[in-house]
Amino acid sequence: MMVTLALMVLGVLAAATAPRLMARSDWPDREPVLALWVWQCVVAGVLLCCALAMSLSAAAAWESVRVPVFGLAPRVVVEAYALKPYGPWAGALALFLAGGGAWTALALTREVRAARARRRRRRADLLDRAPLLPGEEPAGERLVVLESDRPGAWWLQQPSPQLVVTTSALRRLKDRQLDALIAHEQGHARARHDLLLYCASALAAGFPQVPVFAAFRDQVHRLVELAADDSASRRFGRLTIALALVELNEDRGVFGPCPPQLAQVPQRVDRLLTPPPRFTPARRLRMTAFAALVPAVPLLVTFIPGLSALR
Repeated sequence: MMVTLALMVLGVLAAATAPRLMARSDWPDREPVLALWVWQCVVAGVLLCCALAMSLSAAAAWESVRVPVFGLAPRVVVEAYALKPYGPWAGALALFLAGGGAWTALALTREVRAARARRRRRRADLLDRAPLLPGEEPAGERLVVLESDRPGAWWLQQPSPQLVVTTSALRRLKDRQLDALIAHEQGHARARHDLLLYCASALAAGFPQVPVFAAFRDQVHRLVELAADDSASRRFGRLTIALALVELNEDRGVFGPCPPQLAQVPQRVDRLLTPPPRFTPARRLRMTAFAALVPAVPLLVTFIPGLSALR
């Protein structure tokens, strides 16, 4: 049962220290895609610690769970985990972790439903403001031009992906700037950033007192924009996408004193105009592999007693 305790301690340490380490680092702005990968690995490691601890504690508490968990494992492997002496309190821990898992699933379901409702409202509003012409298919065009005095562009996801651009944005943006804006939105769609945002929001809403989930949500919202900026700038240049951001947002008061959530736009523009040095490919590969070890550690901790018993 020491394995369960080790998993719980490991999960708590990761959840407490990862946000502090990432907040003190300046490299995520240089490598937003890599930073997203690191955050996903950290969150996956924390969730995996909880899931494995729940499985082992449930196996210790109930014979009906122990049989499917260990399957056809030899008796020496089952004995290596020393499950039976810890049955009474193991059941309470298993129920607590199972409740956390059910609450996570509920929060994710609620977030997905809310996102779908928002998407339906946006599609209904779009159809009301830009009604279909006679003979036009409901989802026939991937680009929709919307009459509006406010510049903007956004991507409507499945089931029929469409890029919406306002007429004010078309008037403000030059040809390459408009292409860069479209490439930015396409970068979000290709990387399926919407799914990542759903998961981050669900975990933060379901467990507001867990620092790693709140930090994950806040950082994901920022990093996906930086990643999409980089995707567009590789095709059209950093200056082009920076000018497009300025043209779209200069009337919204974001380039003066503004709330922190609006300060991301000038920070993105500054980053595009004065790009920080990127990592070398070898360093990116090393950090990618190192981050992948985070969810691998709980698996190693879980299987070490059984593997040692077979030697």
